[in-house]
Amino acid sequence: MVRRLLLVALLLPYAVWLCVAYRYHLLDDVNLCVHEAGHLVFRPLGTTLHMLGGTLLQLAFPLAFVLRFWLRGERYEAAVCGVWASESLMYTARYLGDAQRQELPLVGGHVHDWHWILTRLDLLGSCDTIARVLHGVAASGLAASLFAATWAALAWRGRGAPALG
Repeated sequence: MVRRLLLVALLLPYAVWLCVAYRYHLLDDVNLCVHEAGHLVFRPLGTTLHMLGGTLLQLAFPLAFVLRFWLRGERYEAAVCGVWASESLMYTARYLGDAQRQELPLVGGHVHDWHWILTRLDLLGSCDTIARVLHGVAASGLAASLFAATWAALAWRGRGAPALG
């Protein structure tokens, strides 16, 4: 239990940093690899899914780990992976928010996925607003994941979930 709570304590300042001062960092290298693989996986399904595929796989990948652990009853591990899933959504929010300015370097080509997608949806002018909403959703996911990890760590002693109140 102590080690689990220690990890939550270490994740807390990281989560705060993500919420208030997010910048590209090591975990985003993993997200980027999965994102680029998503373009390859979805390429045969047409241009729209090819463009969306990077983000789809990037978000689905950590969620698959959340689901895998959840289904095995490993709530703490699922919650920690929820931190990853929330961070991946923040990465997406940052990339989507760059759609109009296109200041971020591109790895897989010369087309900015979200510029292409939002232009076709006539939402390019709203990219900053959409990105802020996604960032807020991700921040909520981070808080929920850390709460769930704390809850699961306290329950880990085998007595079930701790009582409220």
